[in-house]
Amino acid sequence: MSVHKEYKKITTKRLFDMKQASEKIAMLTAYDYTMAKILDASGIDIILVGDSASNVMAGHETTLPITLDQMIYHASSVVRASNRALVVVDLPFGTYQGNSRKALESAIRIMKESGGHAVKLEGGEEISESVSRILSAGIPVMGHLGLTPQSIYKFGTYTVRAKEEKEADKLIKDAKLLEKLGVFALVLEKIPAKLATLVAKELKIPVIGIGAGSGVDGQVLVMHDMLGMSKDFSPRFLRRYADLHTIMDKAFAQYIADVKSVKFPDEKEQY
Repeated sequence: MSVHKEYKKITTKRLFDMKQASEKIAMLTAYDYTMAKILDASGIDIILVGDSASNVMAGHETTLPITLDQMIYHASSVVRASNRALVVVDLPFGTYQGNSRKALESAIRIMKESGGHAVKLEGGEEISESVSRILSAGIPVMGHLGLTPQSIYKFGTYTVRAKEEKEADKLIKDAKLLEKLGVFALVLEKIPAKLATLVAKELKIPVIGIGAGSGVDGQVLVMHDMLGMSKDFSPRFLRRYADLHTIMDKAFAQYIADVKSVKFPDEKEQY
């Protein structure tokens, strides 16, 4: 029997049980009430309120500019729409790196002010103190290794990470450290599929991939990308499940034409 069907509410414990039962975990991003409500009703397991809102909602080139206040705003909207899914909220750049006390304060603000269920942090050993401090307050933490977009200026590129042995070894070491510290799940972004599969087998906690192959315990994509709302972003790992860009473009064009030709509103659409 599928674990998915038994659970009316997804929790960190249930995600762990899903891995033990070999049931894949489905995760997508959302940033507003309307989209999150549709997503939650679909049966999605995890909704990530990602700092990718900086890109898809605000139009920034990177995830770095988005603020804690803005993340709380987006997360609050998503939480109000979610009845089943676990809502995980990204801690934005500058709210946890190098200062574990600030990290705890940031995580507490997200939990108290948005109602989110967990937070996600990018990095391994270098943020271990922040992870430990947040966990000590009883706040669930999801880890994130591989391509970490908040470090884009350090990497200088969005290319695949951990292809070289040294970086791969560090990733494995960081993954095991994060599990030991107590994170409930781990995202691996844009790393070789063989390495991601190895990490998923080595860890007891769920490993969720994006551009990390099918050998992990679940997958995550940015909702706007998989719905085809943007045609500017086409990495190899992205599958577009719809072409909303074309559908919306046609709808807008038809509305404009109907308004200008006085076909809208008609007699049935007025009082």
